[in-house]
Amino acid sequence: MAKASMDSCNQPIRCDVLTLCLFRSFHFRVNESISSGWFPWQLHPLIMAFYRTCTKEVSAHLLYEHLHLCVSPGNVRRDRSYAYSTYGTFKKMGIPGPKPVLLYGNMLAYRQGLIDFDQDNFRKYGKTWGIFDGRQPVLCIADPTMIKAVLVKECYSFFTNRRNFRLNGPMYDAVNLVKDDRWRRIRSILTPSFTSGRLKEMFGIMKHHSDNLVSSMKKTADKDEPLDFKELFGSYSMDTVASTCFSVDIDSLNNPSDPFFSNIKKMFKFDLLSPLFLIIAFFPFFGPIFEKLEFAFVASEVTDFFYTALQKIKSNREESAKKFRVDPLQLMIDSQKNTDPSNKKKGLSDHEILSQAMFFLFASHVATSSSLTFLAYNLATNPEVMKKMQEEIDRTFPNKAPVDYQTLMQMEYLDCAINESLRLYPVVVRLERVAKASVEINGLVIPKDMVVMIPTWTLHRDPNIWPEPEKFKPERFTPVSYSYMIIACVNFNGILHYFYICEGQCQKTCST
Repeated sequence: MAKASMDSCNQPIRCDVLTLCLFRSFHFRVNESISSGWFPWQLHPLIMAFYRTCTKEVSAHLLYEHLHLCVSPGNVRRDRSYAYSTYGTFKKMGIPGPKPVLLYGNMLAYRQGLIDFDQDNFRKYGKTWGIFDGRQPVLCIADPTMIKAVLVKECYSFFTNRRNFRLNGPMYDAVNLVKDDRWRRIRSILTPSFTSGRLKEMFGIMKHHSDNLVSSMKKTADKDEPLDFKELFGSYSMDTVASTCFSVDIDSLNNPSDPFFSNIKKMFKFDLLSPLFLIIAFFPFFGPIFEKLEFAFVASEVTDFFYTALQKIKSNREESAKKFRVDPLQLMIDSQKNTDPSNKKKGLSDHEILSQAMFFLFASHVATSSSLTFLAYNLATNPEVMKKMQEEIDRTFPNKAPVDYQTLMQMEYLDCAINESLRLYPVVVRLERVAKASVEINGLVIPKDMVVMIPTWTLHRDPNIWPEPEKFKPERFTPVSYSYMIIACVNFNGILHYFYICEGQCQKTCST
């Protein structure tokens, strides 16, 4: 091989090329170390350099130092075998799907958007198809019988919550990431926060912040200025969640530069084709290493801010003699007083409390703000629906009567409009589960560790189930109009519910 000129090594190179070359330099050492149960701490400086180079442009001299490791025919054959080793999975199962690309699988198609990609596959392959996230096989199902089995019947026996990419940073023990007994323990402590009785207690706080929202919108409208609904509902949801969950008054509606609100917005700056995510997709054996080093999708300064702030809130509450309302934070603190030695009834640790609080902030903010924004859009673009809703409001609360919880829950058309808006614009466009053991569903054997994906957006717009699926028609959700369908939606306390609606009968399973 001709020796490369060092003059040519000062040019920036593509990060994916660098990834492949660095992979060759310590792939087998890492694999051997992880399989033997020993973590290779001496690789720490190299891995840190690897991470930094993948997040900015690098010079080719680093590639020059590692290139010689990639050129032997044996290594090339071995790497190609590794890259292609999972791509025959769906062919063996008799499941169709788009052809994967070396290492990337089908992820390059995500550049057109997850929604368009899923809808194209649904049209081409029907109710079951297979794709690859990097080397990871993903079974996509749009068959209602299979969906019911995965989300309801076999939910706890054969499936875990969702994929863990091991890039969670300090949030590794949040309820949306933990599994099995630990998930059940944490969820059992959090569930009492969202009973109808607790929601009634929170209603006055929600109403207070709703009044603030209306007042803020009126001020802007009186100035004849445009309203940024996304920002307004984002501030509103942050204020409401902070007050109801932690009894903290933020008032980001009147103070948009509040650090709570500005930091929560930073959490959503994520790209599915980011170098860090691609490394995990290409080479999953790096996952345990990145997890040990606490690499995360979310910037460390953001999580550090929230963990510090929430720790201060928790400490102040524990040191105060004042009796606090029984909100989610107080329920978690009270669980620590439980001395039952059994794991099932064990209280939350300090770190678990902070992680759940962080998850509440994150999940509630995005669910509430996006749902309200889309609902406002649908009402604005469908004045006939807005008129019907206004008529229902006037009937329910005549002469501008004060709003109360019980009466609000009886507003059928409002409920239909919210459900229809969530059908058109679901908070999550995909649901995922991971098989923790091989299981046969509908004649198809799903192997252990297979990711099962349900294309929510695509299902919600299937014309065979929803006539004129692009139209906003709340009447679909009147009690006599329920159709055979799976729908995912998030209620306004931030807990994700999956509704399985079949011939007017609704079964519900809840997952956070």
